[in-house]
Formats: sequence, structure tokens, C-alpha cells
Amino acid sequence: MKDDDIWNRAEIESPCVRVCVVHPEARICTGCMRTMEEIAQWSRMPPEKRRAVMDELPSREPLLRRRRGGRAARLEKSRRGSAG
Repeated sequence: MKDDDIWNRAEIESPCVRVCVVHPEARICTGCMRTMEEIAQWSRMPPEKRRAVMDELPSREPLLRRRRGGRAARLEKSRRGSAG
């Protein structure tokens, strides 16, 4: 056994990218796409559960890309409000 072997583990790394912002509607971190529960439990999850979470993360990205209307929605709302 080499000294380096002590620090090498066969664990799944965390998907954390240190951009911890919770999306207000989706309730997932915009950096790593995990739920708050998954983040809290990560260090205690067995490798199989971590792998399942990691496999699911890419499918969550569209939840954050959904637009809420932006400028066009604000202008429309403004027009409706001034029409009365």
C-alpha cells in the first residue's frame, strides 16, 4: 500500500460547485441541482443512493430554465393595469 492510497476513496464525489442558491419555485440548489434534503444527507448516503441522485440531476436542469415571463410579462401586466 502506498501512502497515496490512504487518501483515495471509491466514493462518489459531491456535485457541489459552491454556488448555493435555492430556486424559489423548484426548491433545488441552482448550483448542484440537489434538494436541500439531499444536500443535508449527502455525507450519510450510501454510494448507491448518491449514484441515484447523481443520475437524476441532469433531468432537473429544465426546472430552472423555465421562464416566468421576464420583460414581456412585466410590460403586459403594466398595459393591463393602465387600461382601466
